[in-house]
Amino acid sequence: MSPSTSTPKPPKESSWRAFLVWALLALLLRWQVIEPRWIPSGSMLPTLEIQDRILVEKLRPRITRKEGRQLSTQSVVVFHPPKTLVEAGYEANSALIKRIVGLPGDQIAVHNGYLYRNGKLIEESWLQSPMKYEMDSVIVPKDSLWVLGDNRNNSLDSHLWGALPIENVIGTAIWRYWPLEKFGPIRFPTPINFET
Repeated sequence: MSPSTSTPKPPKESSWRAFLVWALLALLLRWQVIEPRWIPSGSMLPTLEIQDRILVEKLRPRITRKEGRQLSTQSVVVFHPPKTLVEAGYEANSALIKRIVGLPGDQIAVHNGYLYRNGKLIEESWLQSPMKYEMDSVIVPKDSLWVLGDNRNNSLDSHLWGALPIENVIGTAIWRYWPLEKFGPIRFPTPINFET
């Protein structure tokens, strides 16, 4: 009779080690690279709806900051509230979401319901209606962004509390994973810039 050739079962200890390694990798990934978020308000309608679940990519803001480059206008960013909002009662570790409309040095204004950047009218095809407020020209400070919600008439954003320090940016919204019928990258129509 030949000896048994069955392979021995791996010890339970190595299974626990493997689980622990995977759990640590998942935590590291969430902490450093990508994290899930949900949309709590209607300030980004129609692009993002209340209760949408999204993924926020966290590397690009850090890399661009480190290399002295800028995030791009039209990007949707998740960020910690600026000092003004914290002083008004927001928790410093809470997260808000808006669209970048101005980079450091840009001149931003709102007239007759429309956004102007550096004297050019910016056509934003994702907006459902013109803005119902005026905003005198402001120059976006160094190391700051000007951010507005897509639901411009129902958004607590830079037109009320000013520039957002770039250091407050957590990441950029890249993917919607819920609801399933909208599963996929968060797409934005390309606005057309034209001279006035």
